[in-house]
Amino acid sequence: MRENWKNHHAENIKKLTPIQYSVTQENGTEPPFQNEFWDHKDEGIYVEIISGKPLFSSLDKFDSGCGWPSFTKPIKHHEVNEKLDTSHGMRRIEVRSTSADSHLGHVFDDGPRDKGGLRYCINSAALKFIPKDKLQEEGYGEYLGLFK
Repeated sequence: MRENWKNHHAENIKKLTPIQYSVTQENGTEPPFQNEFWDHKDEGIYVEIISGKPLFSSLDKFDSGCGWPSFTKPIKHHEVNEKLDTSHGMRRIEVRSTSADSHLGHVFDDGPRDKGGLRYCINSAALKFIPKDKLQEEGYGEYLGLFK
């Protein structure tokens, strides 16, 4: 089973655009305010571009003014790994997908206080959006309950 996932991930990695590859496989960052989801407001979920695992909900998305999609929390905390990142002369907490080990972005403690105080600052290039009205059709029907 694990081998099938590896092959599936390898096939999906081959299909990535240059910016998706740079972000997810080389720890890159896309430009702020020039990415697909920074001001996206539709209802649905954001899944990891390689594994398809659900990561974030539009219900937890907010405008942080940073130019990247920002969320207060993941749908399921076990789908993201957080690790210390000391690159670029900074101390930050990197966020990676658990299933595909893709670089997603970083988490900061300057999010909305009333929602836990975290800001998951995530690259659009690491995500695929599944609209609420397509959740069932795309195999994510169990997440429809989030929107009731």
